Amino acid sequence: MENIFDHTWFMREALKEAQKAFDMGEVPVGAVVVYENKIIGKGHNLTEQLHDVTAHAEMQAITAAANYIGAKYLSECSLYVTLEPCIMCAGAIFWSQPAALIYGASDAKRGFMKEGKHLLHPKTELTSGVLEEQASELMKAFFKKLR
Repeated sequence: MENIFDHTWFMREALKEAQKAFDMGEVPVGAVVVYENKIIGKGHNLTEQLHDVTAHAEMQAITAAANYIGAKYLSECSLYVTLEPCIMCAGAIFWSQPAALIYGASDAKRGFMKEGKHLLHPKTELTSGVLEEQASELMKAFFKKLR
């Protein structure tokens, strides 16, 4: 039997979160935290709704997952994000220590990779470009709508 739970499947779930942000007028970024093929935390940008610059999708998902497992480290989890995390979120990802970070679209202006992979915990595996086109298109549609 084929395992349907792969990077693409979970990134689609993160894209659903990004769509929620889009529908709320937030920058459309979504994130999910996965443990043993189960989503244990999810989030989308809420910076406008909460008037909080730290209310990024990754922060929401990390907090939800930590509350779910009752621990601050996510060392057996994977974090899926539709957009390359910013430096602030990379710091939170470092401290939460997920086994893997998987993101869709790159962010040349504000993404943490401008500084380098060393911002992540050394044990965190990095994968990029998963459903990159879909994530990029959602971002482009959002900013086109603003103009």
